[in-house]
Amino acid sequence: MPSTCSTAVRTAALALCTLAALLAPTTAHAAADPGDTIALPVRDALTALPVRDEERTGYERSKFRHWIDADRDGCSTRAEVLLEEAVTAPEQGANCQLNGGSWHSPYDDASFDVARALDIDHLVPLAEAWDSGASAWTAKQREAYANDLGDSRALIAVSAASNRSKSDQDPATWQPPSTGYRCTYATDWIAVKTRWSLAIDPSEQAALTDILGPCPNSPIEVALAR
Repeated sequence: MPSTCSTAVRTAALALCTLAALLAPTTAHAAADPGDTIALPVRDALTALPVRDEERTGYERSKFRHWIDADRDGCSTRAEVLLEEAVTAPEQGANCQLNGGSWHSPYDDASFDVARALDIDHLVPLAEAWDSGASAWTAKQREAYANDLGDSRALIAVSAASNRSKSDQDPATWQPPSTGYRCTYATDWIAVKTRWSLAIDPSEQAALTDILGPCPNSPIEVALAR
C-alpha cells in the first residue's frame, strides 16, 4: 500500500501539471481541426495568428463566388444577412423580395429603412483573405468563405458609403468612422481570421494591437472553418 507521503507527492505533482497547463499560452487552435470550437482572450488570439507579408498576385473577385442560395430557400446570402440583422423585420415577398424593415449600420452609426441602401460587407474583405491565405484554397473553400453564414461576425449589413470607403482595406489603413465600434471591429476581425486560419501582416498586427489597447481583453469563441 503506498505511503501517505508518496501519495501526497503524486497529488502535488498532478496539481502542478494541471496549473501549468492552464497558465501556458493558448496555441491549441494551431493543431485543431475544422469544426472544433476554441475560446481564448482576444489578445491571445491576435498573438496566435501567423504573421507574414501579403501577396495579391492573381486575385480576382470572381474567384470568390458569392451571394449564393446555399439552403435553396429562395433567399441569397445577401438576403439572409439582411433578415438576420434587421432591427425591424421586413416583409418577405416572392423570390425573397424584402419590403419595409429597418437596419443599423455599426460602421458609421447610421440607420436605414430601405434594404437597397445597405451593402453586405465581408468584414475581412475577399481581397484581404486572398492576400493572407485564400489564394491557396480551392474554389469551394473560397465560396464557403464568401457566403459564411456560420459565424455572424463574417458578414455584416452596413451603409453603402461606409462599405465603399473601406473597400478592401485592413485595419492598418481603415477603421470604422464610429469610434465606439472599433473595439468590436478589431475583435471580430481577429475572430474571422482565426476561424479561417488566415495570416496577418506586420502593419495589420500593429494596428490591431493599437486598437485593442484601451479595449477589454474579451474572450472570443470561434468554430474553425478550416
